[in-house]
Amino acid sequence: MAHGHSHGGGCSCGAERTEAPERGLEYGLFRRIDLDKLECLNEKSEGSGKSVFRAWEDRGDRSKFVESDDDAELLFNIPFTGNVKLKGVILIGEDSAAHPAEMRLFKNIPHMSFDDTGREADQVFSLNVDVAGELEYPTKITRFSNISHLSIHISKNFGAENTKICYIGLRGEWTEAQRHEVVICNYEAAANPADHKVSQNPVTHFIS
Repeated sequence: MAHGHSHGGGCSCGAERTEAPERGLEYGLFRRIDLDKLECLNEKSEGSGKSVFRAWEDRGDRSKFVESDDDAELLFNIPFTGNVKLKGVILIGEDSAAHPAEMRLFKNIPHMSFDDTGREADQVFSLNVDVAGELEYPTKITRFSNISHLSIHISKNFGAENTKICYIGLRGEWTEAQRHEVVICNYEAAANPADHKVSQNPVTHFIS
């Protein structure tokens, strides 16, 4: 394929075997997806879009895949359970015209629809056929350093009527969402009318 592959001194096969455990950790962001709220628009089989987000070591399982329905487009709305710094994406498809040809990323736009995809994407990738997870598409980290929601728009494939994806891997870092500040602000606002009592016994006064 266009990415090139040989079994000479620069062979990636051995390197992949050596680095597999570490790489599996790097592609662990699937554990930080709120799968109950993940949406895949235009999927032929309901719920199949969720199945392509799984462990790195299971990326070769071709029994799990998502296929588009009415046309070649797919749209994934992916909410995370905290804040994510997204560093790279890997996409595995079929060795056919059904493989995605373009991937468009949008950050922090929950519940996107196809009507929303006309806006400018945060990053666009032209894809090569990848059936083994050998190609990583690095993101512009400055744009994806603090996201709670990621939308992936597959806008076209290589000419087939429908698109088929077997695996999507997300590499990056996750941090817990900082929600305690909101709690503190609400607490202080509620306590203001009786500051002197709160300073003596804030918990008792708040409950009563």
